[in-house]
Amino acid sequence: MSGRALRRWLLTLAAFFAVYFALRTSRAAMNALWYGVICPAEQWLGRLWGGWSLSVGEVLIVTAVCAALIAAANGIRYIVSARRKWRAAAQVLTTALCTVLTVYAGFCLLWGAGYNTDGFREKSGLTTAPVTADQLAQVTAYFADQLALSAGEVPRDGDGVCRLDYRQLLTASESSLDVLAEEFLFLDAKTGRAKAFGCSRALSALRFTGFYFPFTGEANVNTDSPSAFLPATVCHEMAHQRGITAEEECNFIGILAAIRSDSAAYRYSGWLTGFGYLSNALYSADRDAWQIIRDSLPETVVADLRADNAYWSQFRGTVSQLSDKVYDGFLKSNGDTDGAKSYGVVTDLLVAYFGA
Repeated sequence: MSGRALRRWLLTLAAFFAVYFALRTSRAAMNALWYGVICPAEQWLGRLWGGWSLSVGEVLIVTAVCAALIAAANGIRYIVSARRKWRAAAQVLTTALCTVLTVYAGFCLLWGAGYNTDGFREKSGLTTAPVTADQLAQVTAYFADQLALSAGEVPRDGDGVCRLDYRQLLTASESSLDVLAEEFLFLDAKTGRAKAFGCSRALSALRFTGFYFPFTGEANVNTDSPSAFLPATVCHEMAHQRGITAEEECNFIGILAAIRSDSAAYRYSGWLTGFGYLSNALYSADRDAWQIIRDSLPETVVADLRADNAYWSQFRGTVSQLSDKVYDGFLKSNGDTDGAKSYGVVTDLLVAYFGA
């Protein structure tokens, strides 16, 4: 691409970002754009690809990675063979910068805009307040009781660990949030089903249990990680499909939808996932209360918690830390001031809803 074309490309991107960052300060403009245009378009894409078990988003991601590697190799070769190497290097770097900024512009439009709209809390009227240790212990004990009751309803392997067939879970995922549509009308939407991400092991290395891909409107989940938590993850990613961007809100929606499901696997996953968040918070707030509740859990539940800890411990390292920092920066750049810590705010929502 010529230098003139690259300059025009950069100017176009600069104009886009100027308009976008100016408009995102207007809640009315963002609501109109997000709920009037972007969400319907992405949900249509989700339905379009919903009949395929293959994740179209994964195909695009793998293709993009391969294309980037080929482009990098060709760029190096072009610089080495060029007579004016500094000029060639500048052209290659500018092209790379334009490509990265174009992809980021797409994310801003198709995903970042949602962080500056009325979210679940504004639409539902569910408000959070400072949580006391007693309130936290009460709700944690309630989840522990329900968890113990549902633990015997799911299949287990010889070690007593819950083993679920992800194919069956994903087949029924399209309607997984319908149980909440009557209480929260804004969650009523037609979307495609969740997809198994083929490179799930790579997601685990990045410490991702799933992700929503706005370019194709698909909810993708990690099927390599412990299956006991998979149904709640499915509901979480499906909440993104229905226009909710904030992670703590999708965690809450995912847990609530799962425990209200007709499926025993979904219910167990919802109680287990919710208990995990509440238990971690209680451990910091009141160690004695946490120990009492922890000792009350049946061995089946303990086996699932241990299996989950053992699985994720193998991925702790530089890659996962870098992934956490990058994602934290992405969340904050789009107006989510809690960043990655927003995943812990779900405890306040759970206490506000179940502690009333």
